[in-house]
Amino acid sequence: MNDNQVQPFTEEDLKEDVIEMLKTIFDPEIPVNIYELGLIYEIDVSASGNVVIKMTLTAPGCPVAQTFPGDVENKISSIDGVNKVHVELVWDPPWTRDQMSEAAQLQLGMF
Repeated sequence: MNDNQVQPFTEEDLKEDVIEMLKTIFDPEIPVNIYELGLIYEIDVSASGNVVIKMTLTAPGCPVAQTFPGDVENKISSIDGVNKVHVELVWDPPWTRDQMSEAAQLQLGMF
């Protein structure tokens, strides 16, 4: 293989890129990204570049519930290698502060 050939994306590489992009998207009410906040429940990436994300919000009555999944889809679809994106909003299990990463808890002064 010569140096000019591009290595194909693996599903794991693409999933890592998706996670990195999710870390650039912040909850509108809490100054922490949605990945560290624990709002992302599942990320499925297929070999064809299709991405399915199951996520929740901090509360069912969240004012961005109608628009935020579309915003996430738009950001993820900008990643090289992503073919199609579907973000599914789920409410079970309900989000709690326990789902936040340690980094997010530190950032919010919870320790």
